Amino acid sequence: MVDTVSKLGFLAGATRFRRIGEKLQTEGDKMYSERGIDFKASWFATYYTLLQSSEPLTMQDISAAIGFTHITVKNIVRELQEHGLAKITANPADARSKHVVLTAQGKKLYTKLEPIWQSISKALEQLLTGGHPDLINIVSRIERDIEIKPLPDRIRDVNDYNPVQVVDFKPSLKKHFYNLAGNWLLGMLNGKLEKEDEYALKNPEEAYLSNGGFVFYAIYKNTVVGCVALKRLNDDKFEFCKLYINPEVRKLGIATKLIERCITRCKENKATELWLQTTNDLKEAHRLYYKLGFEDKKAPKEMDVLKRTQKIMKLNTI
Repeated sequence: MVDTVSKLGFLAGATRFRRIGEKLQTEGDKMYSERGIDFKASWFATYYTLLQSSEPLTMQDISAAIGFTHITVKNIVRELQEHGLAKITANPADARSKHVVLTAQGKKLYTKLEPIWQSISKALEQLLTGGHPDLINIVSRIERDIEIKPLPDRIRDVNDYNPVQVVDFKPSLKKHFYNLAGNWLLGMLNGKLEKEDEYALKNPEEAYLSNGGFVFYAIYKNTVVGCVALKRLNDDKFEFCKLYINPEVRKLGIATKLIERCITRCKENKATELWLQTTNDLKEAHRLYYKLGFEDKKAPKEMDVLKRTQKIMKLNTI
């Protein structure tokens, strides 16, 4: 039989996500059943949220924690109650809502579930990273973008939609590396570049690509508006540098997209660390780095620390 859904492309995107989810839940239920455990895969997020809470939760609390609708949470809690795993009681502070806690039986069940979840986690990692090594972060970006701009708004604006594209280096884009990052650095350094800057900005192929690194460009409305280089330090480490975004488009999240591409490329290359060096003046950039998970560290021995560098940061990519 022809798989109609697969032929519909992006139009059936949500349908395919749901189809994958239903398959995984069905197989999860089968696995619990084979092990004689009275538990459903669809209960996991709600059950785990209750397990982690030291106090009773309302349906709204659970809904907010896991991003499920109120009615979905309500139905799952009722199923947990019917199986003796959860208890619903009156909320003394608000008669309109109920409190939910795990029962003693529900808490005890965790000892059987925990080793199974470890196996499930490893199996899902193998399955999902087979599609793409950074799939979890990609899904997180989709969820984030839906929150920022819901689908109805995107549909209304579809004719005016101008997505930011991140592309790899190609010869026709070489000049933009110097035009963007070079001119910015010249202004920041009072017209005098360090030797490393001068060479790398004019020779990105030799400075980065020939050593196993990468250069990425951000394109918006057919115009190159940003760039970043990903420098290979060794088999396991990369450093991103020369990140620059045209000030006129800095509210579009382009810096985040370029850094996320660097993170993704690290994962694709099975690199475990991503480094950066910066100055103390770039406070807004620091906030972004911390948000993405970077931490202050001392420079690794493989890094060529620039004279202007005042801050070193690192992100574990695996």
